[in-house]
Amino acid sequence: MTNISAQGIWLLARDKELFLPYEDFPWFKDAPVGAILKVEEPRRGHFYWPDLDVDLTEEIIEHPERFPLVSRKSAVDGPRPSGRGPRGRAEPGHDGD
Repeated sequence: MTNISAQGIWLLARDKELFLPYEDFPWFKDAPVGAILKVEEPRRGHFYWPDLDVDLTEEIIEHPERFPLVSRKSAVDGPRPSGRGPRGRAEPGHDGD
């Protein structure tokens, strides 16, 4: 992480900086700083925030328009991610059910 601002967060991935605007990645907007800073890269280009249960690829970060937000609302827990792809975004070819 290189910066957290009112507009979004910046993630340094090897030789480039990736911007995650809150508009496209709302899970980070009200998250504690410590949870945002705790990011893992289990595979090259695949990022996971364990405290937030957010799982994103570099492709999703660079092209969020290709992966519309998808969630199911649970009466107990609130919005829940659907699909087997990155949390909260539909995986290509998967309708979220």
